[in-house]
Amino acid sequence: MASPFIHDHFLLQSEAARRLYHAFAAPQPILDYHNHLPPADIASNRQFANLYEIWLEGDHYKWRAMRCNGTPESLCTGDADPYEKFLAFARTVPHTLRNPLYHWTHLELKRYFGIDTLLNESTAPAIWEEANAKLQQPEFSARGTLTMFDVRALCTTDDPTDGLAHHQAIAQSDCAAKVYPTFRPDKALNVDQPEAFNAWVDRLAEVSDIHISNLSSLKDALRKRHDFFHEVGGRLSDHGLERCPAVFPTGAAASDIFDHARSGKAASPEEREAFAGHLMLFFGQLDAEKGWTKQLHVGAMRNNNRRLFQQIGADIGCDSIGDYPQAKAMSAYLGQLDLDGILPKTVIYNNNPNDNFIFATMIGNFQDGEIPGKVQFGSGWWFLDQKEGMEWQMNALSNCGLLSRFVGMLTDSRSFMSFPRHEYFRRTLCNLVGRDVEDGLVPDDDALLGPMIENICFGNARDFLGLEL
Repeated sequence: MASPFIHDHFLLQSEAARRLYHAFAAPQPILDYHNHLPPADIASNRQFANLYEIWLEGDHYKWRAMRCNGTPESLCTGDADPYEKFLAFARTVPHTLRNPLYHWTHLELKRYFGIDTLLNESTAPAIWEEANAKLQQPEFSARGTLTMFDVRALCTTDDPTDGLAHHQAIAQSDCAAKVYPTFRPDKALNVDQPEAFNAWVDRLAEVSDIHISNLSSLKDALRKRHDFFHEVGGRLSDHGLERCPAVFPTGAAASDIFDHARSGKAASPEEREAFAGHLMLFFGQLDAEKGWTKQLHVGAMRNNNRRLFQQIGADIGCDSIGDYPQAKAMSAYLGQLDLDGILPKTVIYNNNPNDNFIFATMIGNFQDGEIPGKVQFGSGWWFLDQKEGMEWQMNALSNCGLLSRFVGMLTDSRSFMSFPRHEYFRRTLCNLVGRDVEDGLVPDDDALLGPMIENICFGNARDFLGLEL
């Protein structure tokens, strides 16, 4: 009988890699410090009705692959029956060979349900029935999955206007994992879209109980919300940018741009960048004052398919890698924060592999000699969070910085079935280091290598982020 595809030594191609993984990486708990999981599902301890709900409901990676396989939109994001959508995904899976989805799919079926069967159209009905039966058990609820994978803490992604009631409810519940909000104020920069911007500012005014009449009061409201996130346990911010701002206008110039947007006049691209530069320095100040960690997700080209964006919206699998120039802008932004004495702990995530060495060298420019790895090159993100992309990121970091201080992996996911991505990363890490052991490039010394593996998998993030665990 053939051995299962997902086995104990999956991705571990040397004895050293296997030893490092099983002895040091596998036992570590999970700190998933950036994801898009709905806190409402954790607060209500959602019990998923079927495999579609927990696995396909919000996963744009799967929708993207299904479209590539000729699947109609009704079976991706449309109103088709959940079982028909699952069957459409099952038909797609055999065509995802050499795509990370093939690995993720079978790793997730194995770790959640103990299913070793390869998913395809003929095996789909039995897998659907077996998984659905297990999903009715309490340990497969939203909170149950966190316990199943020893998730000590996770950080969701939240707009400043969010009331955070779900986070407060979770904190008062019996949830074993800590669940913290992350401050994501991207909509504060959209002065080029005055209708949406003004609606968002009005919501911000309402939740902060501050009348926003000018830029100063906008900042007051943002500061108040930042304070509230801190009270609820938040210790991270996050920004999704094409590239960092490189222009930092005076308060008067930024105020004019704000006033024009509030009156309904769209900012020009140059004005938007200037306004973003002004506010991004302010956000850096807020983070630095509280000892938070700032995350910069840089380089995605979003919503390329305008037809589907108008029809369905954002985050549906129609984004790609952008080719924006990064080095000068990032240097200008981090440099201005540093010059002003307000550079917080920072993690920068790259979406274009051509820029890996730019990011890996940029972080070395702004270390402060006090906090180990104060500025981090974050794990392979989005299109780069697969085996090869993660190896590229770790190789660039190793060559130009300190891999031993790396804060490791996160899921960046909208699915409660994505926690095995931490295992996928850990196996990739141990295979990379194990290969170096076999090649004689690093010592074959568990006392040296073991603590490094443990720290990259959990300890570094725990110590760096300052979360209450």
